[in-house]
Amino acid sequence: LFSKFIHQDAELSTEFYNLWIVLMVVNAIIFLVGVVLNSLALYVFCFRTKTKTTSVIYTINLIVTDLLVGFSLPVRIIMFYSAGDCQHCSLIHIFGYFVNMYCSILFLTCICVDRYLAIVQVEASRKWRNPTCAKGICVFIWIFATVVTFSILTMAIQFAECCLSKILVLMVCEYFFPLIIIIFFTTRIMCALSKPSLMHQSRERRMRAVQLLITVLIIFMICFTPFHVRQVAISINPDMPHNVSLLVYHVTVTLSSLNSCMDPIVYCFVTNNFQSTMKNIFRKTELEQTNVDILGMNKNS
Repeated sequence: LFSKFIHQDAELSTEFYNLWIVLMVVNAIIFLVGVVLNSLALYVFCFRTKTKTTSVIYTINLIVTDLLVGFSLPVRIIMFYSAGDCQHCSLIHIFGYFVNMYCSILFLTCICVDRYLAIVQVEASRKWRNPTCAKGICVFIWIFATVVTFSILTMAIQFAECCLSKILVLMVCEYFFPLIIIIFFTTRIMCALSKPSLMHQSRERRMRAVQLLITVLIIFMICFTPFHVRQVAISINPDMPHNVSLLVYHVTVTLSSLNSCMDPIVYCFVTNNFQSTMKNIFRKTELEQTNVDILGMNKNS
């Protein structure tokens, strides 16, 4: 099972070369856009945001996972050309990719839950919403995602087809449980929004919370749902034609990488000053460039 899993790039390039080229181009674009946007976001949250709230701590960890996913994309292309037969190289790449994907899912869930607690359960959650607790949760998520992903790959290598159902359960639980949590809290905060008398926050802040939860829900639907639906379909119908399974696998994995480009939309709703800070950075760059041009013109004169 694992041997088949790690050679899917080679199979796609052989059987569907044109599609493989298109997907590689798409992955290259995702890499460039994702790395640029997330690098800027990491700079803003680490060096331009003074107060490290719980939401900011979760967001910084999410940015790190998105950067790692982005950097894994060119590694995948390089491995295909230089180390295609190296199973250990493929194992490390697959392991790192899925750890970061599941960390992204869990950190997005943490951001949504934290936003709900901050808006709806202000007093009850005060003792839980502190930087120390948030850092502990982040450490737990990294360890949990690493252990679960390692367990999945170990069972795939050692036990192959006989444990496919158990592998599926582990993979799906890391997706469907967070999805249920996000849907639940999105519904709760919308219900709370309809009763202003129960809310102590400003309407603008409540709307930003709703926008954040809906954005995360859209990211889940676009990026993570297709891959996990494909996993369920494979378990229900193991005799699915190989070509169909191969095509769906590569398209859904590419969609899962797309979240590194879509997550920066979430950052806009985490803190009030993220958008203004980004605008100031670009405005400062434009002013510096204008000053350089004016100095050049004066020298020429």
